[in-house]
Amino acid sequence: MRPLTDATPKPLLPVAGRPMIEWHLLALATAGVRQVVINTAWLEDRYPAALGDGSRFGLVIHYSMEGRDHGGALETAGGISKALPLLGDCFWLVSGDIVAPGFPFDATTAQHFAAGTDDAHLWLVPNPDFHAAGDFALSGDRVQHPPTGQPRPLTYANLALVRRTLVAGITPGQRAALGPCLFASADAGRLGGERLAGAWHNLGTPAQLAAVNAQLGAADFAPVPRHAAR
Repeated sequence: MRPLTDATPKPLLPVAGRPMIEWHLLALATAGVRQVVINTAWLEDRYPAALGDGSRFGLVIHYSMEGRDHGGALETAGGISKALPLLGDCFWLVSGDIVAPGFPFDATTAQHFAAGTDDAHLWLVPNPDFHAAGDFALSGDRVQHPPTGQPRPLTYANLALVRRTLVAGITPGQRAALGPCLFASADAGRLGGERLAGAWHNLGTPAQLAAVNAQLGAADFAPVPRHAAR
């Protein structure tokens, strides 16, 4: 996303008039979530400056500073492991650099997941052009990780419900990708999922960002709570 990210972390780049991460924060607050952890590394001082303590969204934001504490990003699984002291047994996981207008972070879905035993529940999309090989297949609500050479028609959309057990093998402070954890859970039959209904954008280039801004406006997202209006 350079040169845009030379001065601004990607999740703080504007989409439909707001830093893209704000749309997730607003949707989480609307769904009744009150505590949020934001993992930071690149230009991490910009996040508290832009988002504050979360009160204007109706949230309490905690910052897990990977750059300050470990010299750089720990990747997704490593970041979750570091943040576990700030998290409950089950929690939402969403990347700050995707756009999923209308995703509801449904409280009933979260409660159903918490009552079960899966390590995670994933939202999946048809393989995009930039990841044509895919990650998974889906049989009912069971996410499968087919062997190499077999079809993997779906890609993880970077939206999930997660249980702490997903990263049980990761040492806090260890740099670790999420993929191997998800693949192991799928192979063990402990990974649920469903296809994502609605629009989804993974923004990787300035051109993609410009295209999304040309396509989307604030009206495409959930209504903004009164306390978060600008």
